[in-house]
Amino acid sequence: MGHLSNDEFFVKLQELFDGRKGKDHGAIYLTQKRLSYKQPIPEATTDAVIPELHPPQPLPILIRATNGKSKEKRKEKLKVKLSTVVEPDALPAFFARYADVCKASMTTLKPRDRSKRKGKAKKKKTTAAPAA
Repeated sequence: MGHLSNDEFFVKLQELFDGRKGKDHGAIYLTQKRLSYKQPIPEATTDAVIPELHPPQPLPILIRATNGKSKEKRKEKLKVKLSTVVEPDALPAFFARYADVCKASMTTLKPRDRSKRKGKAKKKKTTAAPAA
């Protein structure tokens, strides 16, 4: 499966977030990494300790999204994997739209229930007898 165009990626990402609103819930994993498949690694010089941190030209970025379904769900073709490559000159516009999509989709999230953890911490404090 190839990479989607940036516009197709946003449409599919929005569908992935919207699919979570129904009874299908769970995690969505968003990852990004530098894509350096066609560039040679420069030689180490005295002014650059780690040459990969200073490439001769800007590198594209690979953005991935998946819904994190388990092995059983993968067999049923319910696992969704999306990816796109963003060129360096398109990064600011891409990340502005990416942030908008993510922020809009996070409004439906419920806050994590932390009352159980607080209750356990209080219980530990009360059961521990003070040293006399």
